[in-house]
Amino acid sequence: MIVGTQKPMEEIWEMIKSYKKVLVFGCNTCVAVCHQGGNKEAEIMASMLNMHAAQEGVEIEIQHSGIERQCEHEFFEPAEDTIAGVDAVLSTACGIGVQFMAEKYANTPLFPGLDTCFLGAVDEHGVFSEKCQACGKCVLGETGGICPVSRCAKRILNGPCGGSTNGKCELSKDLDCAWQLIIERLTALGRMDDYEKLAELKDWSFDRAGGPRKFIREDIQV
Repeated sequence: MIVGTQKPMEEIWEMIKSYKKVLVFGCNTCVAVCHQGGNKEAEIMASMLNMHAAQEGVEIEIQHSGIERQCEHEFFEPAEDTIAGVDAVLSTACGIGVQFMAEKYANTPLFPGLDTCFLGAVDEHGVFSEKCQACGKCVLGETGGICPVSRCAKRILNGPCGGSTNGKCELSKDLDCAWQLIIERLTALGRMDDYEKLAELKDWSFDRAGGPRKFIREDIQV
């Protein structure tokens, strides 16, 4: 899932305060899981902005709405009239949703209500941790299902480094050494032979080779 955090209210206010009618538009998938950008959070943000406007003495109408996902055309139909009736949209989706809407509604100012942080997992209720950097060359098959790119502070592909102590990273005593976790996992699986194989230098060019990446399934294109 994509994890994001709400921008400071003052930053949001500065983006929208010059418009007369603003829609706070939620995305009820990834960012709803981390309780930052779903339809419920969009409603709360709209209420807070309305109170802020009253305190500032600014005449502005702030509505709220939302859809299941802001990164797919098929979900927008129920919200078309609502979006068409406002001067600007404050999206509480991730950066993907904001950009998708900016392209879809070229004449409507779009603003982000969140800062997009990382691809993560729900460790426990209310705790979200980074697990993937979408690097485009997955090594999880060789590392026992533990990603050294996202979970090692140095992104080392042949570790551990000399800075880990008692299974903890030198950056923090609370941060597990990713390579210690990998070794323990491979040991438990009886696969330490994989650890002895040196990983080749990672081809980071996949990240930005030729601009934004794209994946096309020709068999399901309409």
